[in-house]
Amino acid sequence: MSQSPLSHSISDLTIVKVGTGVLTRVEDGTLDGAAVVRLVTALAALMDAGHRCLLVSSGAVGSGVASFQLDGYPRDIVTRQACAAVGQARLMQTYGSLFANFGITVAQVLLTAADLGERFTHISSTLHRLLDEPRIIPIINENDSVAIDELKVGDNDQLSSRVAVLSGAKRLILLTSAEGLLAPGSDQPIPVVEKVADVMSFVRDDQGRFSIGGMASKLTAVQYAVENGIETWIANGRRPERLLDIANGSDQTIGTRFVPSSL
Repeated sequence: MSQSPLSHSISDLTIVKVGTGVLTRVEDGTLDGAAVVRLVTALAALMDAGHRCLLVSSGAVGSGVASFQLDGYPRDIVTRQACAAVGQARLMQTYGSLFANFGITVAQVLLTAADLGERFTHISSTLHRLLDEPRIIPIINENDSVAIDELKVGDNDQLSSRVAVLSGAKRLILLTSAEGLLAPGSDQPIPVVEKVADVMSFVRDDQGRFSIGGMASKLTAVQYAVENGIETWIANGRRPERLLDIANGSDQTIGTRFVPSSL
């Protein structure tokens, strides 16, 4: 069942979700420094242009994998949580250092599924206060170091869409390793999707060794967001400089745009 946005919505808020496949190297799951630099630079440009921005960032578990000398995403809960504990600290240290170059302060917000129920009123108040400051960017991730299956949202695609709805965001941009949603037999993204149900069958098996979600997860998240009136995009996270064009509406040929339902 859809949840209604809070009465005090954040005007013109853009939520950007970036996946592990964008932030880490395919061969070993370690953080891709160049990719993170490009993302931070693009988000700083978005904020400089007057857009309020919230980042939902994966990568904690993937960032911690190297410390445990693993060759893939850990499947047992204890190792996964241990990787997240190491990786989250490393990830936030990287973000904090890079955003500081633009005079931007990062704020870490770790959530579980329980936080998105009645507790979200309090969390939303914190997010609103952070977003009142033009040079602070909240960075949200699922609290993988403590969340077990009963406490998990699912993945950060689902988390970002729920946060977008509950905070009353204007748009949600899911950054992935693909150019957008690809039609069967094509390498070109579909520019506009009117109804998510019409493209569910287009999903390819694209989950990486160091990630959880794939395109199927993204479409589920997209459907939830657009049904609640939020314009949603799937775009190439390796080209984050396009974020400003998406937010400004100056280029409708970037990635795949999903038309929001009228509420």
